[in-house]
Amino acid sequence: MSDIFRTPVAQALLRVGSLDQCARVDRFVEDDGPARGARRFRVMNGGGLEFDVHPDRALDIGAATINGVPLAWLSSTGITRPDAYEPSGRGWLRTFGGGLVTTCGLDNFGPPADDEDGVSGMHGRIGALSARVTEVTVTSELITVAGEVRQSGVFQENLLLQRRITSRVGSTAFTIEDTVTNEGESASPHMVLYHVNLGWPLLDAGTVIEIPAASVTPRDADAVEGFDRRAEIGEPVAGTREQVYVHTAGTERVAQVTNAARGLTFTLRHSETLPAIFQWKLTATKHYVLGLEPANTPEIMGRAAARANGALPRLEPGESRTYSIGIEVTAA
Repeated sequence: MSDIFRTPVAQALLRVGSLDQCARVDRFVEDDGPARGARRFRVMNGGGLEFDVHPDRALDIGAATINGVPLAWLSSTGITRPDAYEPSGRGWLRTFGGGLVTTCGLDNFGPPADDEDGVSGMHGRIGALSARVTEVTVTSELITVAGEVRQSGVFQENLLLQRRITSRVGSTAFTIEDTVTNEGESASPHMVLYHVNLGWPLLDAGTVIEIPAASVTPRDADAVEGFDRRAEIGEPVAGTREQVYVHTAGTERVAQVTNAARGLTFTLRHSETLPAIFQWKLTATKHYVLGLEPANTPEIMGRAAARANGALPRLEPGESRTYSIGIEVTAA
């Protein structure tokens, strides 16, 4: 067993009337604004780590803190209820609330797609679909939130995402384990990306990014210009343009962000089924964010480009793929 606030769990339990005093999952329904009616679960794991799970955004992770210090970047749109989603073109950006983990896919990520496999807006639609929650449990060892999200349409794809989020009580870590199954009658394109969004105060001047990779490729001219400084975070500057890099995974499937001045280290691990990790760096005012984005294909320019380059994953009828990401935070 882990410790709870530097006390062995067995000893801690002698000192409280209920484990809820230290570790629990609180359930809310938003009552105002663009999120009105959406569910939100707040996970407190007894190790100083707290994070929000949004069942009506595919069980994605929203705000997160370590010992009260924010970790995630949150955008001006807020994390909205599903019907606010704009499915066409780049409408995804109208409800991209940020948060610690935003899932993109399941049949496209990157630019919008309109081809023989149908129409998909930017980054796909999975992150705007509601989950059927199948488990919320808290024991003296483990907190679990699980559910299913179905992306389907008549005469279209029928993809089932089964998600399980676990956090060991007393730890400063959690894991997301996903299985995607094609329950349709025909093969389906299958692109998935985990958009992990870090913000201030973890992100600040002096913060350092480490991504051990087999190769690194800049996406465009803006990324080329910042290539030698891609591992550094500077002060926010108005008008700064985004810089995106494609890292193909080496033997270590890990990325680490360290703010030594604040004694914070954020570690992201991803499974072998996610062979690429994209780095989205934007140090503009208000949009001061670092995205670490494990993906199941290194093709960042969307479904059409993936097909043209022979890099488009597909799921046959009845076929499943499993993915996992693990997040751990250490605080001095």
